[in-house]
Amino acid sequence: MRTPLRHAALFGALALACVPAWAEVHEVKMLNRGASGAMVYEPEYLVVAPGDSVKFIASHSTHNAASIPGFHPEGAATFKGRINEEIEVTLEQPGFYGIQCIPHYAMGMVMLIQVGEPGLDQLAVPAGLPNRAAERFARIVEQAKAATGI
Repeated sequence: MRTPLRHAALFGALALACVPAWAEVHEVKMLNRGASGAMVYEPEYLVVAPGDSVKFIASHSTHNAASIPGFHPEGAATFKGRINEEIEVTLEQPGFYGIQCIPHYAMGMVMLIQVGEPGLDQLAVPAGLPNRAAERFARIVEQAKAATGI
């Protein structure tokens, strides 16, 4: 094999070795109306592995995705996308992440992301959320418990 080709093959192999093969990108749509009502993320509950990424798809010009202050694992990075911005975040820290659309938070546009396997019994939805956000989280948690048999 010629030296330039050998170098290219080695470089390609090294580049692939640096990318974790097990990490996935999960897509979440930000919608005005979806299967679970108005002003929603679809899906509204997502289970991912540590190191996976979540890509929030801007399907309407008035939505964004942002972590809810105080509703994420200790030490986890927070994020805040701009309005009508597709944003991709990698979630490393196991635990539960509350996500909001800032303009529609009071209308209950929230979702829950579970990273790893902390168990729903460890989930503590913070007090003081807007009423509709708290109601939607209660419904999401009940659906998650039913899905996992808890």
